[in-house]
Amino acid sequence: MLNFFIWGKHSSGAVPFTTMLALLCMWFGISVPLVFCGFFFGYRKQPYEHPVRTNQIPRQVPEGVWYLNPFLSTLIAGVLPFGAVFVEMFFILSAIWENQFYYLFGFLFIVFMILLIACSEVSIVMCYFQLCAENYHWWWRSFFIGGSASYYVLGYSVIYYFSKLEIDSFVPTLLYFGYTGVMIFSFWLLTGTIGFYSTYFFVRRIYGAVKQD
Repeated sequence: MLNFFIWGKHSSGAVPFTTMLALLCMWFGISVPLVFCGFFFGYRKQPYEHPVRTNQIPRQVPEGVWYLNPFLSTLIAGVLPFGAVFVEMFFILSAIWENQFYYLFGFLFIVFMILLIACSEVSIVMCYFQLCAENYHWWWRSFFIGGSASYYVLGYSVIYYFSKLEIDSFVPTLLYFGYTGVMIFSFWLLTGTIGFYSTYFFVRRIYGAVKQD
């Protein structure tokens, strides 16, 4: 869709129509068969086995403390992972939108590893507090808490647009928020998945240590 707007501006950066057809053919010829292939092998695998038995009757969740509110806990948890990538966000956005060169790929890898550790730790800690409050609905919350840094990245990208870029037309603005939205959504999926799996293996570990008669 964004490429159609670039065509309307007669920009040299527009992707040719034949290239778009080639990408579409690659999508249906390679990606779609791989999806069905992964579904076939994934469906044949054994499901995850939980270390303890669960009660079929859902237990009533007591009233939690104020800082375990889903919205508030998500906002609090996103501060630490975003603080790990805050400085690099400026250089990455400058390299993408202001034609500046970026050389510190080794440092970027270190920051990425710190981000993974931070997402895992905040997800595990918030899940532990939630389980201590006898709230067992941790599955989706661990995903949203892990991906909470993306909300701050979204806010930072908006601030960067108004403070650093001099864009006054509709199409460049649409391109900026369109491509930035794709990057933030990918960032949200990545960090959310990391938070969920970290929490999942943590819960399996602590409940696996429970001795049952």
